[in-house]
Amino acid sequence: MSTVVLFAVLAFVLQMRNSWEQRKRLLHLGHYLRNFDIEKLMESLTEGYLRALGEDDADRRMQIWNMLEQTEQNLNDQFHRFVDAFAQADAQASQGSTLPLALPFALVFAPSATFDMRQLLKVHAQGIDATLTNAEGLSHRDKAFRLSAELFLMQHSCHWFCKSKLVASARMLSRHKTHYAQLLNSVRPQTRQAYARLMRV
Repeated sequence: MSTVVLFAVLAFVLQMRNSWEQRKRLLHLGHYLRNFDIEKLMESLTEGYLRALGEDDADRRMQIWNMLEQTEQNLNDQFHRFVDAFAQADAQASQGSTLPLALPFALVFAPSATFDMRQLLKVHAQGIDATLTNAEGLSHRDKAFRLSAELFLMQHSCHWFCKSKLVASARMLSRHKTHYAQLLNSVRPQTRQAYARLMRV
């Protein structure tokens, strides 16, 4: 067997292994997420925020903000129940790689470059909950901006766990026109610090 063919076969095997690992993580996370409507609630909130911010009439704008409070609370409740359920997940299956690219056997050969998705989701839950509690007294606009950042960073973490940091950042830019660095700068400082410790960023 020629060297070229040997490398081609090796590359194919590694790519297949990489795809298998990613699918395994996707199914693992999806097993817990499927019982909740978190993504739908996020979409409803995003659309509602845009509607409120685009409303010129102050009374109508306040009505929209008040209506969105129930959606915010529903999302918060569902996300906390999801995090509580995922906390019971298998420890090994809940490990992700902090490397920017998805590499096969990364968890085996680079065990120091890993994160525990169970712990990361708890960080996001705390950030979402604290933003909604709003002890800082943020305006409706600023609270919506902060909560959106917290939710988008959580979504980024889910994509990072299933795929890679590079893919997660590309999806965030494509879907929400938001750079990864923008998310980190827009969440609560406490979220950013706890996140940085876990993800080594």
